[in-house]
Amino acid sequence: MLQTKKQIRIAVTGPESTGKTTLAIQLAEWYNGQYIPEFAREYVEKLPRHYTYDDVEAIAKIQVDQYLATKSTSGQLFFFDTWLIITKVWFNWVFGKTPTWLEDKILACPIDLFLLCLPDLPWEPDPVRENGGENRFKLLDQYRNELHHYGFNFVEIGGIGEARIQSAIDAMNNRVQL
Repeated sequence: MLQTKKQIRIAVTGPESTGKTTLAIQLAEWYNGQYIPEFAREYVEKLPRHYTYDDVEAIAKIQVDQYLATKSTSGQLFFFDTWLIITKVWFNWVFGKTPTWLEDKILACPIDLFLLCLPDLPWEPDPVRENGGENRFKLLDQYRNELHHYGFNFVEIGGIGEARIQSAIDAMNNRVQL
């Protein structure tokens, strides 16, 4: 088992259908860390209607709760399948505004490394996804801009299959003090 001196949090982020879930699970297994699942998908799939601003705000609050829960566990390495950066971009993309409290929470819940997944995998439609085609590249730019805006430590992850996971492992080994 990996033994670190402090808890480490990695967030996998990026446009829809870029392998975030697969990558977060693979990394959690590789490093014997804890996988924190994407809550937004689960929440939206259960809605009997289209999501609203209030729904996205509820999702953001649960994401904060998921983060805070990691602080009180004995785990040392956490892999978040999406994080508040995606939610902030989602607010702006769909509603043109964000809750006033979100900025403070993004800053109060530090992530050690963001893995920004590139849209070099084929887009796979499903009932929850709504931004294929050129929108994936526009959203990639927004995620990248947000990560730069905050000065967050991030690496862009691309490639297919084993090359993608190896790129993420290399990023972890080069950018995080394990």
